[in-house]
Amino acid sequence: MSETQQTGSPRTSPGTGTSGAAAAPRVIVVGYSSKPEGRAALARALTEARARNAEVVVVHSSPDSELAGLRAELAASGVPHEIKEAADALDPAEELITTADARAAEFIVIGLRRRSPVGKLLLGSNAQRVLLDAACPVLAVKAETV
Repeated sequence: MSETQQTGSPRTSPGTGTSGAAAAPRVIVVGYSSKPEGRAALARALTEARARNAEVVVVHSSPDSELAGLRAELAASGVPHEIKEAADALDPAEELITTADARAAEFIVIGLRRRSPVGKLLLGSNAQRVLLDAACPVLAVKAETV
């Protein structure tokens, strides 16, 4: 399932000040879940999208019951966006990498959980895979501690 919401004004070509018919929109791909690290990743992706005049593609692994809240938050942000359900919930890293490649993303934003001292020796397998295998840069963010 994929849906797109377009908002804002037409994009302009660098240096021309006019709408560029051939200019591809800038894209940021973000991995989202309703966990604190997923929410932190979405917040950072929206901030980056506003600063760069980019579209956000949200690859989510949230239950259907939480999609209405995600849709409302994205609509309220005013950022052009697309919501894409991770086809394989067991391999969200592959979905993020594939989506970023297909959309020629500027970068991917992922959330990291805080870990215990022993857990810090290992990075989560999905995060590690995205960091190592993505063709574009990856921005890893942590959720704020309460």
